[in-house]
Amino acid sequence: MNKVQLLLACLLLFSVNNTGKAQPAKWSLKNKVDLWTNNPALQHATIGVYLQDSETGEVLAHTDPQLSLVPGSTLKLITTATALEMLGPDFRFETQLAYSGQIKNDTLFGDLVIVGGGDPALGSSYFKEHYLEKHFLNDWIKALQQKNIVHITGNLVTDATIFEDQMIPNTWIWEDLGNYYGAGACGLSAFDNLYKIHFTSPKQAGQPTRIKYTEPFIPGLEFENQVKSSDINRDQAYVFGAPRSTKHTIRGTIPKGKNDFVIKASVPNPPFLLAWEFKNRMAEKEIDLDGFIQHQKRNAEHVTLHPLAQTVSPKLIEIIRVTNHESVNLFAEHLLKYLAWLTYGEGSTKKGIDVIADFWEKRGIGLDGFFLADGSGLSHFNAITARQVVDILYYMKTQSTKGNLFFDSLPYVPNGTLYFFNPLNFPGKSLRAKSGSMTRVRCYAGEIITRNNQQVLFAIFLNNFSCSQTEAIKLVEDLLVRIAEN
Repeated sequence: MNKVQLLLACLLLFSVNNTGKAQPAKWSLKNKVDLWTNNPALQHATIGVYLQDSETGEVLAHTDPQLSLVPGSTLKLITTATALEMLGPDFRFETQLAYSGQIKNDTLFGDLVIVGGGDPALGSSYFKEHYLEKHFLNDWIKALQQKNIVHITGNLVTDATIFEDQMIPNTWIWEDLGNYYGAGACGLSAFDNLYKIHFTSPKQAGQPTRIKYTEPFIPGLEFENQVKSSDINRDQAYVFGAPRSTKHTIRGTIPKGKNDFVIKASVPNPPFLLAWEFKNRMAEKEIDLDGFIQHQKRNAEHVTLHPLAQTVSPKLIEIIRVTNHESVNLFAEHLLKYLAWLTYGEGSTKKGIDVIADFWEKRGIGLDGFFLADGSGLSHFNAITARQVVDILYYMKTQSTKGNLFFDSLPYVPNGTLYFFNPLNFPGKSLRAKSGSMTRVRCYAGEIITRNNQQVLFAIFLNNFSCSQTEAIKLVEDLLVRIAEN
């Protein structure tokens, strides 16, 4: 449909009464959605839209048929809603420092063990006040000192067996794995499972760059650096490497003429890095370790452990708020696996997907066309309908006792992932939603309050559009503005 056709379509929305005078017909949400889906920029796209009044339950407009589409990070709404319902807002994850063997005088004759409890945020930069201002590793050192331990004859053991060994879902793509947003969920994650790589680049474009150092230092990690300098003034470098691999390749470009340019990558072995950092803290306090850093294997022989210290996470609702505001894939995957462990005693992606599907099916949500591959939406194999997302939002709005907390976890314009939208179009926090984006995918879901205070739950999914991401965002914003003005 070209601009002339679009104008004609608008003119057809006027009717003529029996006096012969032109009168404007009701400009319904359905009219707006129909015109929007016929936009020339979307002629090759697959589109899913569903709008529902959150107070009356009336379905205001929808595309037909409701297609299963890639939701991107709007899938986090489903994962976080399920976790909030099953665990409660005040739930906290626990990480334990313990020991095996016995303490005699100032010597521990046994192993020191860090037992992971699936905490997604241990040492997270999103919760500096909780973990780092009063550093949790210092608390562990104090626990040793209170027992007068200055010598450990055994090993420093990391136990991440609450989750499966495979940190990455099967369907994540190779380009994502080594980068910070593709960090895998481990039963003993720490420091957001990311590290920083510091580069220096020459003043000329197209020349090799040099890696200065990583922060923190990760022992044994090797790089094949193929990154070149560029006239493009942004990070276009990608890290390629599998979890637990010590050899990573970095490809792409960074801006030219930089003395210290930083990119972020995913830690290949989070439990090892945590143990390494703790071992260094012990050395600074002259606590000697005779043994080595070891990883507890699943189904290992049971050993009696004695607790030394316990670190608890922030409340779940705080973790959910960060997950939805900042779209943290790692946090969402942790929630998925923890729900699996809680339900089945097996902290796996597959079992977590079963938990989510079972939970919502029992609450009357139709799951035809509901296909999950992870908990964060990073997988291209996820496919759900716009209606299913709105149905879950409607449940949280009308039936959940935690609904207000859930909706408060969504960002308002221009916060979080809604920073692209013009706040003048959505004053007074009238739009709160989760976005989802990846190559040729742009999705939004949440709640919008119209100018006449009608509360509308919505999901707008765009897949395989031929326009740019910026144009797709603008199209969605324009539709949301029209909804708000209804």
